[in-house]
Amino acid sequence: MNHPNHTPRFAVIDNNSLSIMGLKQILQQVEPTVEVVGFNSVNEFHAANPDTFVHYFVNISILLNHRHLFEERRRRTIVLTTSPEVEHQLSGFNSLYINQSENLIIRDLLLLMQKGHPHGNNLPINPQGPVLTARETEVLALVVQGLLNKEIAERLNISMNTVITHRKNMMDKLGMRSVSALTIYAVMHGLVDIHKI
Repeated sequence: MNHPNHTPRFAVIDNNSLSIMGLKQILQQVEPTVEVVGFNSVNEFHAANPDTFVHYFVNISILLNHRHLFEERRRRTIVLTTSPEVEHQLSGFNSLYINQSENLIIRDLLLLMQKGHPHGNNLPINPQGPVLTARETEVLALVVQGLLNKEIAERLNISMNTVITHRKNMMDKLGMRSVSALTIYAVMHGLVDIHKI
């Protein structure tokens, strides 16, 4: 069942408001067509009709205290963990380790989306967009793979100033200022293999 306006919705259930705000921002970068709704308690979440959400991102302590609610919705549930060694407690649930760098969280989110939608992302993305030149696309792929300007210049056999110019033009065209936003764009548009970031 979808929300009446047919906009796919994600729920973030966590008693830490800062965690909700941060994850909402990242999720909206990863899936710009999705509405992300935060809940500080299971009661708030339950009152909002859980079955109208595509995915739930749930703090591990909330999941463990209300496991019955999420057991029957395993496929939709992604558990937010603070330790990578909690898999034994989460049998059958997908999890996201949140105590790591933003780039790794984004990579893991993109992998979860790919895993959750094995035939491609079933949430709409806009295939249209600004047209990057071939060189800007090459620079973008190397930026999201973590190369520095100097390394990109050496790899492409161009000057550092040219790399900086390409980065500026690319970021202006895409309207993006962070490497994490560029990473999401590059993966979602098939410009870089997710396993190379």
